[in-house]
Amino acid sequence: MWRILRQIARHGICSEAAPAYSDALRVQGAEIQDELLAILGQALTIRQVDAGSCNGCELEINALNNPYTNLEGLGIKFVASPRHADLLLVTGPVTRNMAEALRRTYDATPAPKLVVAVGDCGCDGGIFGESYATCGRVANVIPVDVAVPGCPPPPLEILRGILTAVRRCRAPSA
Repeated sequence: MWRILRQIARHGICSEAAPAYSDALRVQGAEIQDELLAILGQALTIRQVDAGSCNGCELEINALNNPYTNLEGLGIKFVASPRHADLLLVTGPVTRNMAEALRRTYDATPAPKLVVAVGDCGCDGGIFGESYATCGRVANVIPVDVAVPGCPPPPLEILRGILTAVRRCRAPSA
């Protein structure tokens, strides 16, 4: 333990610098919040479903809630029940054991149902593909509105995918 403490004292705690603050981000955040309220008339609620992922995408989804991205400040929040959700955020290749649970979650979500598949596994099955253990991509089990590729995709790409799905929700009724 003393060796580790000496090493910390010699080198310091390594960390990347905090991102630079920008008024443009605050203004853009207010525009996103106004757009969500105009389209949905309320805050956007998301139910995240892990259908069999390696948890890489979940780490990036958790980063959406950090102070830098501040998802809740934009009027977007995660909920525990699909009955309270406007959008399903699904990660991973859908395992055979999770296929029925994913269908039930989709059925429990009130209309209009929005689904965003996150990560290469959710978009096309990733390295797992379709096999005896997996159904492959999310679209093989439930309809998908937007796919966000990447292994794992960065938080801002996930946010862009969410906003794209919400904007498409508005498009047919306009």
